[in-house]
Amino acid sequence: MPFWVPAAGVSFVCAPQPCLAAAHGPVGPLDLTRHWAGYLAVVIFFLAYFLAMAEEVTELRKSKPMVFAASVIWGLIAAVYVGGGMPEQAGEAFRASLLTYAELLLFILVSMTYLNAMEDLDVFEALRCWLLGRGYSYRQLFWLTGILAFMISSVCNNLTTALLMGAVVIALGKDCPRFVTLSCINIVVAANAGGSFSPFGDITTLLIWQKGKVPFVDFFHLLIPSIVNFALPAACMFLFLPRHHPAAVDKRIPIKTGGRPIIVLFLMTIVTAVCFENFLNLPPAAGMMAGLTYLKFYSFYLQKRTATRSPSADEVIPPDEPIGDTEEFDIFKKVSRLEWDTLLFFYGIMLSIGGLSFIGYLERISQFLYADPERTTFANILVGIASAFIDNGTIMLAVLTMDPQISQGQWLLVTLTAGVGGSLLAIGSAAGVGLLGQAKGYYSFGAHLKWVPVILLGYFASIGTHFLINRSYF
Repeated sequence: MPFWVPAAGVSFVCAPQPCLAAAHGPVGPLDLTRHWAGYLAVVIFFLAYFLAMAEEVTELRKSKPMVFAASVIWGLIAAVYVGGGMPEQAGEAFRASLLTYAELLLFILVSMTYLNAMEDLDVFEALRCWLLGRGYSYRQLFWLTGILAFMISSVCNNLTTALLMGAVVIALGKDCPRFVTLSCINIVVAANAGGSFSPFGDITTLLIWQKGKVPFVDFFHLLIPSIVNFALPAACMFLFLPRHHPAAVDKRIPIKTGGRPIIVLFLMTIVTAVCFENFLNLPPAAGMMAGLTYLKFYSFYLQKRTATRSPSADEVIPPDEPIGDTEEFDIFKKVSRLEWDTLLFFYGIMLSIGGLSFIGYLERISQFLYADPERTTFANILVGIASAFIDNGTIMLAVLTMDPQISQGQWLLVTLTAGVGGSLLAIGSAAGVGLLGQAKGYYSFGAHLKWVPVILLGYFASIGTHFLINRSYF
């Protein structure tokens, strides 16, 4: 019987699948892994993925090939099912994937809208000036933003953490592109590592906790391996940062009117999303949309306040009054400035993976990995590497579906590897994909790819640390 579970922005149907040719009417999803439609779907996916990775060279936006691939893959699946007299099953599976994409889309929409609003009200500019006023060098700022990303992501999802800290480093490094590039890579690694030791930090930890594979307290045994995963690549990148300090800022830039309340509303929105998920069993997107109404009601208040304070024709506005006090605050303008190419890229990736999962490829991969108990460690390491190419939630759900009989230490290992493996590529995690859109011109797939060796070093070092300090669990 097929099932659907939301997993880190990707949902898919996965089940023991019958043969394609079912003479007396199929009773479940078809196994298309050895069908021409399955082979063609894989070719189309990897071709589109390659084009997305080569965006800098081809200048073809990454969303175009991935959305096309998703459309063709599901078109192939639907054609086979319609031909087999099962038109409803493909449509239901597609709607399941589409529903989870809609949840992620709404989540990102709210996060980016808040960040755009805070940017317009000089929140990040004020933070930049405050940090620069403290006399920190680029190297110190690199560590500071990375540590903050690591800590925040343990209680907040890696995407929101990356977007928040990305906005800060872009504001800090306007005159030093190399600092912004390395800091963005550092933030991606830190955000993924920080979410790997907390049950609430990442979808992989949440799935394993909900399945009862790892008790709540035991997740925190991954804290030190996660720190190693973040700190080792950061230490290597640190050596290539400029030694000088950012340009000094003589004056303090005030946050415009409404900036501080919006920060509070954003924190309330995150709390609302967490409460909706943990206590009401509703998707986080529902809480985020509730949080968007906080901003909408507050923007209505600001608009009314601006209207009542509009100066007359002969009135002179004081030169030191923040311009935000007299400008119209329109929430829909913030929404219109979202990075839609990134959001559509998410659609292509998620729906493509959902299609390949429905075909049956992830189930076969899971069976191959865990067929031999002696290869469990190797399999769990491969799971982490695979999460750089396929969403880690999808990978983890496939592992949980197989339900391999492995030790507590191995469950902790696959939790760690699936959580941090997405750092290997820029498009291996939601944090990386989000920064690709936000920090365009500074952070790119190619820039991240150059540092894969040191990130891979941190990956294996964290695995070794886990075996060293948690050997009693094996």
